[in-house]
Amino acid sequence: MSRQSLTEAQIIEFLDKCLEVEFSFVKNEIPAVDIVKQSRPHQDFILNLTQRVAATNIELAYQFAVHSKQALEEMDLLMVEAWAMSATDQYDKQGLYPAMSAIKNLDQFIHTAHVKACGAVFEEEASILLPFIQGLAGRKLKLAEAEQAYTDTETIFIPAITALFETKKENFLHYKVTVAYLWAQIQFGSFRVDLEILSNDPDKLNKFSVLENIRLEACLERELPGLYRDMQILKTLFHPEHEQDTENLLSIESIQALLHENAEAAHSLDIIENIKVDQWPEVYCYQGTIQIDQVATIFERRIEKEKAYFRVALSELANEQSNKQDDNPIEETDENSAFKLANKDEHTKQSGNIDLELDGELITPPEHVRELMTSIIVDFGEIPPEYLFAAGPGEYDLKKYQEEEINPNDVWKGTYHEEGAEIYNEWNFKRQYYHKNWCVLRELEIKPVYDDFVADTLNKHKGLLKSLRHTFEVLRGEDKLLKRQPYGDDIDIDALVDALADTKSGMEMSERVFTKMHKEDRNVAVIFMVDMSGSTRGWINEAERESLILLAEVLEILGDRYAIYGFSGMTRKRCELYKIKTFDENYDDEIKARISNIQPQDYTRMGVFIRHITKMFRDVEASTKLLITLSDGKPDDYDTYRGEYGVEDTRQALYEAHREGIHPFCITIDEKARDYLPHMYGAANYAVIDDIAKLPQKVSDIYRRITS
Repeated sequence: MSRQSLTEAQIIEFLDKCLEVEFSFVKNEIPAVDIVKQSRPHQDFILNLTQRVAATNIELAYQFAVHSKQALEEMDLLMVEAWAMSATDQYDKQGLYPAMSAIKNLDQFIHTAHVKACGAVFEEEASILLPFIQGLAGRKLKLAEAEQAYTDTETIFIPAITALFETKKENFLHYKVTVAYLWAQIQFGSFRVDLEILSNDPDKLNKFSVLENIRLEACLERELPGLYRDMQILKTLFHPEHEQDTENLLSIESIQALLHENAEAAHSLDIIENIKVDQWPEVYCYQGTIQIDQVATIFERRIEKEKAYFRVALSELANEQSNKQDDNPIEETDENSAFKLANKDEHTKQSGNIDLELDGELITPPEHVRELMTSIIVDFGEIPPEYLFAAGPGEYDLKKYQEEEINPNDVWKGTYHEEGAEIYNEWNFKRQYYHKNWCVLRELEIKPVYDDFVADTLNKHKGLLKSLRHTFEVLRGEDKLLKRQPYGDDIDIDALVDALADTKSGMEMSERVFTKMHKEDRNVAVIFMVDMSGSTRGWINEAERESLILLAEVLEILGDRYAIYGFSGMTRKRCELYKIKTFDENYDDEIKARISNIQPQDYTRMGVFIRHITKMFRDVEASTKLLITLSDGKPDDYDTYRGEYGVEDTRQALYEAHREGIHPFCITIDEKARDYLPHMYGAANYAVIDDIAKLPQKVSDIYRRITS
């Protein structure tokens, strides 16, 4: 049999196996003949990709094979792989039929891929744009994705992709200028007018947008000249034809008034009817749209809420001030307690640094009150006089303004709430690709329990603790022998032999032939990741807690920075990381009480927790970063996260951690761990404890060994 016919037979056999009886077809309907016309590397490439897609869905794999010939003709191999994986992503998010559409609509994918090649993508740029807008003065804003750019005054919405320009740099600049301009609409009061006047008149709304652009550009030129220059670059690139129309407008005296620093949005609205020009310029690409209904809804809800919170805060400040001055403190204040703004010039208002006065006494508001004041000023340009009266007893019920708290235990009640959670990818080894935004992780608190566990542990292991303390004290004071030094206390025999050999061969003798003792400062940061799955119930859980108590006691001697987190969960939608001790917290009675209350929970989906802790380590400056896992078994969960799937995802997460300079190590009591831990952690990065009673001592010994 020839190579060609054998390859064709292999492809048909594979597709037969994949499709089985789910499709009615004959062999000549399968695109094997088309595939076999490709080169051998392309054949292998398509066969491999078909197998990877089949790991997600067999029918999807069939459709991929059907369309693969066209894909190879129109795209390079990297784009073909991206096309196949985008379909599996669609399957994860929306199901089979949208995924089938992604496969069949190849032309749309090619168009989108070319757009992405030079465009800016929201998912990729949001991590840069969000800190940028939150660093600007005024109200703290959110950033979200929408079909078009606009703001509702609390969130800035921008499209998923922008590709108006030829390069990624220019398209990112478009994103940046757009969010800055929408921020300027909020900060400089574009919505401090009666927008209902514009709601039923698109032509008037368009003219208002044009005039507001002139006013806001002048504001940005004064406040953020760098951004103003970026804005001019975009106008030159995309709107050169608008410049003459804009110059014609600026020649009108009433419009020139918009350039003054005291100009307001009301001026733009007032002069619309009095301007007669032949051609109004179009809005610029960075202006977005004005969504009047959304602005009105958000504004109405916010002003009622902020007025209530601000006046209640003034009531609390008045009580505090009265208690300071009066030997007989009062519990409630009078609603006639009127405050004044102590410094209210324009610059101070913009920066939010406004103090208050009550009965001639200066009061510096706390941070949360300053934020309220800033937000109110953004809406009104000032703090309205009626806001400056302290709320009377029972005047406001703040509970009705509180946002509903998200309960992680509601995982089974409809769609799981993902707000406030961290979202992580997960590795699918059969697909050889990540499930995008797959696991939902929350950090939860462990309530401290002040019982006798810590005291009993210290008493039970007092002999071991004494020995460990001595060992760690010695470790803290150890000197390190440095070899091959240019000067020192003794001769380095190995270096000297090498140097003499160099001279025999005609080379210059090295001066680095000494040794010296050096006391090295430790710069170690370690996170202990403690298995809190249900299988640790009983004596395993007790041994874990005892180990953490003893380890924390001796780590205090070394001075190493350390944190402790427990992990458990159920399915990818409820991955829970329990905060026991952070790097910034001192080892005190509360931390001991949290360790005492470590309780078994559900399952062991390890990959997502390793990825989250890897992210934590990015904010830690240390020459040595360790991730030590205490576990009683292999990765496992209620769904498909078990067996080879869970092991491979954990292995991939550990690889990602190692790539970030983190050294993972696992300590387990699972007797079968030698079957899978070498594959996950490497041959030298795990330890199996045969006797659970030895766990506290083993944990300390291993820590000492890997940090020395």
